[in-house]
Amino acid sequence: MNLKRRLPFLRWSTLRLALGMPSFLRTGQIGDGREAACARYVESNARRGDIDDVLAAIDTFAYEKAMLVNVGDEKGRLLDAAVRRAAPKSALELGTYCGYSALRIARAAPSARIFSIEFSAANAEVAQRIWAHADVADRITCVVGTLGDGGHTLDRLAAEHGFSPAGLDLLFIDHDKRAYLSDLQSVLDRGWLHPGSIVVADNVRLPGAPKYRAYMREQQGTRFDTIEHKTHLEYQSLMSDLVLESEYLGG
Repeated sequence: MNLKRRLPFLRWSTLRLALGMPSFLRTGQIGDGREAACARYVESNARRGDIDDVLAAIDTFAYEKAMLVNVGDEKGRLLDAAVRRAAPKSALELGTYCGYSALRIARAAPSARIFSIEFSAANAEVAQRIWAHADVADRITCVVGTLGDGGHTLDRLAAEHGFSPAGLDLLFIDHDKRAYLSDLQSVLDRGWLHPGSIVVADNVRLPGAPKYRAYMREQQGTRFDTIEHKTHLEYQSLMSDLVLESEYLGG
């Protein structure tokens, strides 16, 4: 890995990302058009219908063109392994962004039906373009909304997409860090998880989801069995991060 890849502050796109954080928190996009540019880059450079090549193109874009806030290649391998352990028929992702992690889930679980919740309609459009290019759009559904909207999105998942008690095998959480615990609790309240379901949470150390981490520690061995994976923040090797992989035990 060259120096610019290892040290993110040497990349202008990383500095621009930091400056764009207020925009990202409001709109889901950094504000410089990098998300749409990523879709164009994939469409121009990745082989159509080749998930591996599409994922590689997104990674190349994030390293060489503009930093992205998806799970990335290093943590993506942890997600891949968790998906294979879950062997899901149904997966729910909180936080679509450009569609990268949903693609990784689709690759690791080719028979799964994947649903991704994204509050930004613009991000949903970018992700759908990328999924279409990878030829997996028929297996991934993006629902524009948020689980914190008073139950409207949860009701849509149940009424329109067949979510039902004990029907969810995999939950991947990678959106508003402040909502990790409350949104997990919403899923638990609906009874959608079953013993053996796996919940994966990104960015638990940085930017950080301390309430979620504390909850998983409190529930260790009773409601959840959690492994904390030490890793790095996406697309660099300077700043450390944690990915939590939690098996639901029931209760």
